[in-house]
Amino acid sequence: MTASAAPATDLPTDLPTAIPGVDLDALDALIARQLAPRVNQIDQDGEYPEDFLRELGRLGGYARVAAPAWGGAWEKGGSGLAETIAIMARVGETCLSTAFAVWCQTACVRYLQLCDNAALQAELLPDLAAGRRLGGTGLSNTFKACCRIERFLLSARRVEGGYEINGTLPWVSNLGPDHVFVTGCPVEGNDGDGGLVFFAVDCGQSGFKLADGANFTALEGTRTFACQFRNVRIDDARVLAHPDRAADYLARIQPGMILAQLGMGLGLVEDCIRLVDGTARTHQHINRFEDDQADDLRRVLAAARSETRRLAELADTVPDGAAQAELLTDILRLRLAGGELSLRAAQAAMLHQGARGYLRNATAQRRLREAYFVAIVTPSLKHLRQQLALREGEAGTAHATA
Repeated sequence: MTASAAPATDLPTDLPTAIPGVDLDALDALIARQLAPRVNQIDQDGEYPEDFLRELGRLGGYARVAAPAWGGAWEKGGSGLAETIAIMARVGETCLSTAFAVWCQTACVRYLQLCDNAALQAELLPDLAAGRRLGGTGLSNTFKACCRIERFLLSARRVEGGYEINGTLPWVSNLGPDHVFVTGCPVEGNDGDGGLVFFAVDCGQSGFKLADGANFTALEGTRTFACQFRNVRIDDARVLAHPDRAADYLARIQPGMILAQLGMGLGLVEDCIRLVDGTARTHQHINRFEDDQADDLRRVLAAARSETRRLAELADTVPDGAAQAELLTDILRLRLAGGELSLRAAQAAMLHQGARGYLRNATAQRRLREAYFVAIVTPSLKHLRQQLALREGEAGTAHATA
């Protein structure tokens, strides 16, 4: 990570400490009131924090990635993405399942904000940005298939006035009967990555079905379902990008989508440092022999926060051409470093806590399980390494992302 070479004393300790339009005292009070007491139910019982997510929307938690025309506060060239990541990190200090749901919601909002379909924006963005409606992102398979990691699981057929979609996505999160999400897939007769169509799906529409897919070791409270498409009709009015615009659209949304995941990692690492600090009074005489100490992690976290803010402000300018490609490369490097730091910090917290961190309701063991999610959620650490190798010319004839 480029930023790690800078002295920690020269870097900010938060990202950021003030968020225009968001009352941090109200946010912290909401977390303390509605989230912190329910963390074990969310983690172990799969309770979905729907009330919290809707209230976060009322506080402006998603508005930083939507334009004022749609009830948001995002301005091109501003710091809306950085502020959104800061909110996510604040939530992630308490619960990664909920921080991931916040990421899903903000990703959905940002996909719509960056499309060229003004009518669809007018229909969906005001409610999504305010938390009156909740949504997700179904682009994991799309991104991995574009990288030749797996095959496309959905297909589209062009019909009069729209598309007909078939297939099954195994895991899409932050969904429910009245939720919406964005996905993309190839269109029959269009070759290559540029032959994709991106569209919004209403979970209550005809031919679409949510199905329980699996029980996870963590992130159970994220409303993750298999999404089955059986001749699902998507009207042109619901399309974010047709095949002739798909490559440009993918390049537009990808940097912010990947970078925003740092919000989960930054929050998790902050809490892991707190757990390490919590053992100092009684166990520092023995914990000083552990490889990672709290100050070691703080220095790297401060660098990660600084680099995250820098790249988020660049991503908000929506650069194109060579600048866009360079930005994405920097984001891939930082996202990789963030995933590795999450694993490092969570292991340090577990080892410093010792046996008390190994209890069923202990925060340390939950943080360790959550850190593995940061490492495997799309793009996973191996996916990130593959893409960086491609960009550095080390992966032979494999294909790079758009």
